[in-house]
Amino acid sequence: MLNDHLRLMNVFAVSDEIIGRKKLQKMIYIAKKLDFPFQEKFEFHFYGPYSEELTLRVEELCNFGFIEETKEDKGSYYQYRYIITESGEEFLNSYQKEIPHLHECFTSMNQETSRFLELVSTILYFEEEPKTEVVKKIHTLKNKQQYTLEEMDQAYIYIEQLKKTAVPH
Repeated sequence: MLNDHLRLMNVFAVSDEIIGRKKLQKMIYIAKKLDFPFQEKFEFHFYGPYSEELTLRVEELCNFGFIEETKEDKGSYYQYRYIITESGEEFLNSYQKEIPHLHECFTSMNQETSRFLELVSTILYFEEEPKTEVVKKIHTLKNKQQYTLEEMDQAYIYIEQLKKTAVPH
């Protein structure tokens, strides 16, 4: 049980701050698809892959005082910010559970927008299908996002770059 929590705490430790629940979901999903040792189960949801388990683990880490969640009122929606707390860092350091290459991967993903990570994670969700089929699905399932073919090409290139950076284990 705590191993899964420690893996998530590593994410917050290497990311400094993660802005947005959706962004966090996409980052963990993408890392899992890159063979990082995340165990959360994901299902396809309105904004792409989503894990209820991840939501609950983050809530538990906040309740333990290891992660701080700040809620900002943006008028028509709330935005959440996550950082590891001092007690979270102490707890993490006491277990020495570093994940190789995690820092590079999450630093890269954290610089991207939630919208782009939603596209990347959706492509990865359907990665077993031919690119032409994935493009059709994205235009159907994500029509409100109005992703362009250029953005999809950029997402495929980004996935390949992440795969080279990730090299877990």
